[in-house]
Amino acid sequence: MHISPESLFAALTNSTRLRCLLLLLEHGELCVCELTQALEAAQPNVSRHLAHLREAGLVVDRRQGLWIFYRLHPDLPEWVLQVLRTTASGVGSTSPYAEDRARLRRMPTRPDTARCA
Repeated sequence: MHISPESLFAALTNSTRLRCLLLLLEHGELCVCELTQALEAAQPNVSRHLAHLREAGLVVDRRQGLWIFYRLHPDLPEWVLQVLRTTASGVGSTSPYAEDRARLRRMPTRPDTARCA
């Protein structure tokens, strides 16, 4: 898979996209509803940014019933993963990233992939 540095960093310039990527890095796979809860953002806004990340080759999605789950593209080059890991390590305890993780942890009804079919 080829992702240019320019396309990666262009994707990371938007706060919503960066926050989504860092949550996906930590959690593996998340439903759109989990991302909207964590980011306190409207679903159409989050979905638009996820579509941008998908078009850039950074994430993939899968549908399960009415749910759409996103995860980092499984074939991301190691250098891309290293950029994301380093970024997460550097900003993970700062705002808004720490709050995103806390809101996700407090989400009362997170989708259960076994029940979402």
